[in-house]
Amino acid sequence: MSTVYLNGEYMPMHEAKISPMDRGFLFGDGIYEVVPCYSGGLVGFGPHMDRMNDGLKAIGIELAMSHEEWKAIALKLDGENDGENLGIYFHVSRGADTKRAHSFPSGVKPTVFAFAFEIPPAPVADKSKANSYSVSTSTDLRWKRCNIKSTALLGNVLHYQKGVDEGNQECILFDVDGFLTEGSSTNAYIVKDGVVITAPLSNALLPGITRFMLLDILRKDGRIKVEERAVSREEFDAADEVWLTSSSKEVGPVVAIDGKPVGNGEIGDVWVVAQQLFSEGKFNY
Repeated sequence: MSTVYLNGEYMPMHEAKISPMDRGFLFGDGIYEVVPCYSGGLVGFGPHMDRMNDGLKAIGIELAMSHEEWKAIALKLDGENDGENLGIYFHVSRGADTKRAHSFPSGVKPTVFAFAFEIPPAPVADKSKANSYSVSTSTDLRWKRCNIKSTALLGNVLHYQKGVDEGNQECILFDVDGFLTEGSSTNAYIVKDGVVITAPLSNALLPGITRFMLLDILRKDGRIKVEERAVSREEFDAADEVWLTSSSKEVGPVVAIDGKPVGNGEIGDVWVVAQQLFSEGKFNY
């Protein structure tokens, strides 16, 4: 990957530079999005950009860029960089000031950065070809505005690293009362008796775009019942299936939690239907 976008210009990655006084660098003061792009097809582009605008508004960054302008950047980066399967990363920080101060500066232009990176091919609804995941669990120790997709991700990183250190690919989080929130980099679900259940949206979890699309697709199809409600640790441990969703994983089946199998330890049948439906409908958003 070589071509990136920075503040209105396209350039080689090695030429892209920002000030060390940029608030994104100093404070993690910014918002980001990642949009999958398969052979030029953007997945969930409109909802991703809606969420970016919501995040910018929530933290008081003013940036007058339309969806069409963002899409033009995404397609330009897709065309300028090699690979059929790319993630398009968008990053907006509050910008660079002349001093380091906690309060928002005035008269500062946001820093807008975007680049493309390779991602795996789109998942397919085939147990023999699917990636499955093992996860750790932890009490959620992050800040109380997890609904904002902030670039300040240290809490998520520390939870994710716990999973890695334990030989897993994710860490699933529970609040202090023992109820499911989400994964450190994913949304999380259980399946029990054919019903898909996930935590309701709140400040405790990110309104994932794949989450939104999956639930919408399942409800419109009607074959699989969906519930958004609190999920206790006891319910989680007794689940028939456990899933993760993210832009790159789509619907990821979990087969082990803290070293113990989920159900019979194999990818479940409900996942096959859900992933197939998602594959068929994901370019409609």
